[in-house]
Amino acid sequence: MSKKKYNISVEATLEVIGGKWKCVILCHLTHGTKRTSDLKRLMPNITQKMLTQQLRELEDDGIINRIVYNQVPPKVEYQLSEYGQSLQSILDSLCSWGENHIVKVYGNKFDMLEESILNK
Repeated sequence: MSKKKYNISVEATLEVIGGKWKCVILCHLTHGTKRTSDLKRLMPNITQKMLTQQLRELEDDGIINRIVYNQVPPKVEYQLSEYGQSLQSILDSLCSWGENHIVKVYGNKFDMLEESILNK
């Protein structure tokens, strides 16, 4: 494998966590281990194919762990790896900035889908 060249280090970060869905997946996983169906419910606009693809890429990059339970029916869970947990401060900053942006632009807070689903 040839060495990748970056013009600025943020390119490396965006290569791993960039795109529409990866940060969203990672933010949900900061709240604990999730099954695929949990993530799909928390992200209703993502297709199953895209969710599976993004999870595989994050796993390949060592950001998340895929835990397979040997049972019938099969059970698979995802969690942040130790390496993925090193993204916590970045994810917290992105979430905080987003909340402030929503308040600035729309003048009010928003309902957190994850909180409403998890509190049921």
